[in-house]
Amino acid sequence: MGKVVSREDLITATADARAEGRVVVFTNGCFDIIHRGHTQYLAEAKALGDVLVVGINTDRSVRALKGETRPIVPEDDRAHVVAALSSVDLVCLFDEDTPLELITGVVPDILVKGAGYERDTIVGADFVEDHGGKVVAVEELEGRSTRGMIARILDSDKG
Repeated sequence: MGKVVSREDLITATADARAEGRVVVFTNGCFDIIHRGHTQYLAEAKALGDVLVVGINTDRSVRALKGETRPIVPEDDRAHVVAALSSVDLVCLFDEDTPLELITGVVPDILVKGAGYERDTIVGADFVEDHGGKVVAVEELEGRSTRGMIARILDSDKG
């Protein structure tokens, strides 16, 4: 099995990992244009446990969240680039507007989001805590964002 897996394979793999006593960490995002902020965030998430699972929004889901001009990079490419990172163990695409269904299937020990999210806005936080897990906010690298990167690219193209 590679790192990019179906939802069914992900649920099986994470259940097996937990049965072995390994700590499963889950995070999610669009990961449209990978940059240092992403790689640092994922490395910090991995440091919290043994198995880092990354849920990635499908193209349809990204358009619903970010608008018709996104994503820049197609879902299969985004999934494989994230999977190539040494900090990432498993990647699964999800088509829903939120990762809640994926989170309830995985039942992670730790749910990670960026520190910019308020606890009450983190999808799946209540579920994870109700199942004995915890929610961790990881500091984001200032000045590193996909939105900012796209703006700089568009600005540089005008000159």
